[in-house]
Amino acid sequence: MYYNGIYHLFYQYNPFSAVWGNITWGHSTSTDLINWTPQDPAIKPSKPFDINGCWSGSATILPGNKPVILYTGGDTENRQVQNVAIPKNLSDPFLREWMKPDYNPLMEPVDGINASQFRDPMTAWHGSDGHWRVAVGAEIKGNGTAILYKSGDFVHWMRAASPLHTSRGSGMWECPDFYPVLSKGRQGLDTSENSKDVKHVLKMSLGETHSDHYMLGRYDLEKDIFVPDKMVDDYRAWLRYDYGNFYASKTFFDVKKKRRILWAWLNESDTEADGLLKGWQGIQAVPRTIWLDSNGRQLVQWPVKELESLRRNGAHLHNTEIKTGGLFEIKGVKASQANIEVDFELPNLEIAKPFDPSWLIDPPKLCRDEDTSVQGGLGPFGLLILASHNLEEHTAVFFRVYNKAHDRYMVLLCSDQRRSSLRPEVDKPAYGSFVDIDIKKEGKISLRTLIDHSVVESFAGGGRTCITARVYPEVLVTGDIHLYAFNNGTETIKVSKLQAWDMAKPWINVEGE
Repeated sequence: MYYNGIYHLFYQYNPFSAVWGNITWGHSTSTDLINWTPQDPAIKPSKPFDINGCWSGSATILPGNKPVILYTGGDTENRQVQNVAIPKNLSDPFLREWMKPDYNPLMEPVDGINASQFRDPMTAWHGSDGHWRVAVGAEIKGNGTAILYKSGDFVHWMRAASPLHTSRGSGMWECPDFYPVLSKGRQGLDTSENSKDVKHVLKMSLGETHSDHYMLGRYDLEKDIFVPDKMVDDYRAWLRYDYGNFYASKTFFDVKKKRRILWAWLNESDTEADGLLKGWQGIQAVPRTIWLDSNGRQLVQWPVKELESLRRNGAHLHNTEIKTGGLFEIKGVKASQANIEVDFELPNLEIAKPFDPSWLIDPPKLCRDEDTSVQGGLGPFGLLILASHNLEEHTAVFFRVYNKAHDRYMVLLCSDQRRSSLRPEVDKPAYGSFVDIDIKKEGKISLRTLIDHSVVESFAGGGRTCITARVYPEVLVTGDIHLYAFNNGTETIKVSKLQAWDMAKPWINVEGE
């Protein structure tokens, strides 16, 4: 949340080990979303209503500029219940201490709610009737559900007659999120905003895919329900924020700059033993500004502007051709920690391979079957990241373009980690998704990739499709790391613009350093 000039990031944290357990709310503060100061944990298990863990939740700013936290507690019976915490001292700019009122819990798993599948309250919103509303993730009779509650005072809550939304197409909805977006423009909105110029986003984290999915639709004020634009129960057809390693995300409204910002957890892909050895597991993705695409069909994400403050030495290229089988090394930047922005121009769309509609079912399989070694017409072309000099290790982020007929084309984005590391115990999947762009109209495909040692975050088509990967190449230890642009299609590709920068390490104020 943003409060009185300070950004606050709260996160699930085990203060005693690098494995799951003893769940508390870690707390860090910042004035710019980039440089952070860790604070003492904000909420620890201490009361009968949270003694078995203080799990996920959300912050809400009440009238009078008073922040509160709703969170899930594991009570003495190991039930999941919803609690509130309030700042102990509002004059403390860092809100370092939080109190738990004795009237907790606010919401309990009764009337058919599974006590072990009832968690992660959203940021609350204020209705035109003067009542607050909040939804909690659940699974009821095997169906993913966002249960709706109402309150006039933020203390006494009643369950609504209908859930905010439910679906027969998935199981438990973890870390749900519900917020408005403008139909046109990139400006963010407070969670309580609603008008004819607004669409709503309902997002949920699904254990089936370990991914964050969302639907676009409208909020029916009279019925207090979310109505999707497309009524599809199969979660495989739902949109995703990110098609890689990206989970348990949450947005907040940044009132300072009138934007909505998305945070997400990036889990490790190496072993638990590695986590114990290094003393930590799990990090945050870079904060992303999020808005509705001008086509109205999907959301768009882009790293916050403040990230550019970390840019240092740069390399810049224009109108560089990469012929068939070409491999071009991008020099002048630190390949282990870099920000690359590149535009690929395609001179001849007619040679694109015909598109098979069955590929829509499983794009990652298509990325595996037609990897960088399989020559096509338009593609594969893209970047080889965190690469050893002999390419035994590399992460490939690349495109392929297919002809859908009638002058329409499909653009596939892949992030293939199968050769990212020589270590056999590391998880090395191939991720993939299609990018919703009109390549014939735009004439180019853009790619922005952020590299930070084990993290590779890629944004294609201006942020229309995003894929995040966790990789652990041995070359990171030896230091002989390379970055390449490549083309293995049958047609020459032009890099009309390439900009790359070193990324400086953010300042983190840790006591003793």
